[in-house]
Amino acid sequence: MRVFAFLGLVAALSTGLMAQTVELKVGDPAPHFTLQASDGRTYTLADYKGKQAVVLAWFPKAFTSGCTIECKSLTEKGDLIRKYDVVYFMASVDSLTENKGFAEKEKADFPLLSDPAKAAATAYGVLNGRGMASRWTFYIDSSGRIAAIDKAVKPATSAEDMAAKLGELGVAPRQASQ
Repeated sequence: MRVFAFLGLVAALSTGLMAQTVELKVGDPAPHFTLQASDGRTYTLADYKGKQAVVLAWFPKAFTSGCTIECKSLTEKGDLIRKYDVVYFMASVDSLTENKGFAEKEKADFPLLSDPAKAAATAYGVLNGRGMASRWTFYIDSSGRIAAIDKAVKPATSAEDMAAKLGELGVAPRQASQ
């Protein structure tokens, strides 16, 4: 019995270490993703390459305090972000059903991406030892490269902080017809 417990511990630790091995940096190509979203659509990073910047805001768990605060910030002050030529998402390893319910409850007017297989979370290096995503935001330029990474996200000011970072990065303003 102890052997199985030991093997389980080794497997858990090695999974946690593997999740930590990815260390993306500014200038790196952003890892590909194709994920289902709370709005019923499927989003692929490649669809935006050469066209538009992307903000990918990873969050730990739907319906939790900090994630609810962040979602409310992006919903209530999303107009600040939409001033820029950017598409933005919150993403987690929660199931699509959970994220749909969370988006509905919080009246999110932007897509919440679901990565229950944890492949994208692993590729972005956000999967933590608890099997959830760390609250990190990736700014991906229109060429598909990482322009910035925020590992100190403040949920309450998430929308304002994103807008400020987009301005800092020189992301073009949204055209009136978009």
